[in-house]
Amino acid sequence: MKSVELILPKLSIVFLNYNRLAETRYTLTHLSRLLEHRNDVEVIAVDNGSQDGTGKFLQTQTDWVHVIFLPNNTGIAGYNVGFQQAKGDYILVLDDDSHPVDNITLDRLIQCLDTNLDIGIVACRIESTEGKPVYTWHLPKNDVPGDSIAFVGCGFAIRRHLFEKVGWYPAEFFLYQNEIEVAIRVMRLDYKIYYDPNCRVIHRQSPIGRTNWRQVYYPTRNTIWIIRRYFPYPSAAYLIISRLFFGFFRALQSLEFGWYYKAMVDALKTPIKPQILPPAQQKQLTTFWRQNSILHQLIKRL
Repeated sequence: MKSVELILPKLSIVFLNYNRLAETRYTLTHLSRLLEHRNDVEVIAVDNGSQDGTGKFLQTQTDWVHVIFLPNNTGIAGYNVGFQQAKGDYILVLDDDSHPVDNITLDRLIQCLDTNLDIGIVACRIESTEGKPVYTWHLPKNDVPGDSIAFVGCGFAIRRHLFEKVGWYPAEFFLYQNEIEVAIRVMRLDYKIYYDPNCRVIHRQSPIGRTNWRQVYYPTRNTIWIIRRYFPYPSAAYLIISRLFFGFFRALQSLEFGWYYKAMVDALKTPIKPQILPPAQQKQLTTFWRQNSILHQLIKRL
């Protein structure tokens, strides 16, 4: 009797679903066409306790998708369940409303990580449905290949063993700023984050589930946690004051003052073990500093 050779995937695509059935259906339809003739890529879909029929739809896709059903919405911790079960050397992380443009993107991601052992993460070019770049401070402004401070969570590839080593996504964040925390942890291990604009991911930017209170609470709390952990005083004090100002302005826009107050209390009272970065690594985070500096943001708008 001949033994059957088990072919492990080179790349694992992992995305999280929560009450966005139409987006999940679109993403999987696109991926099924893209991967029709490939056996080096697996797809893992984690359902975060959806109640809109997403779970029932995913049950119809289990012949080619590894589906993980969670009973409740655990935020980004749901991703971690999928990451832990990934078999590929590399993990491509998507949102339920994002998808890679083509197989060229997948091939380039694999090739880049195969041939550049100092690169831990490949940050993809994030595009609108019209193919235009979606500008964000996380990525280089000049849109050319090179080192990047961070990546956008709806489209990046990371070495699985590295992701595991840094502890996956910080589950306590629940939502927002988790990419920055991972980027800093990767930097501390002396890996590079490389931006490749030829690795293209479409972000359809569905507004479903993007509630105002979440956009007040989590960015405020989580950013201050990052500042408290990695930056020394008095620099940290200035950045915290700046971040509280930004959070208050967002609360003023959405009238979510209760959530702003809770964010402020949780951000400052939660115990944080300091891991102050050396000056050279702080310098690498200059863009993060400017993004969270009230003075820089005011000058930028003048």
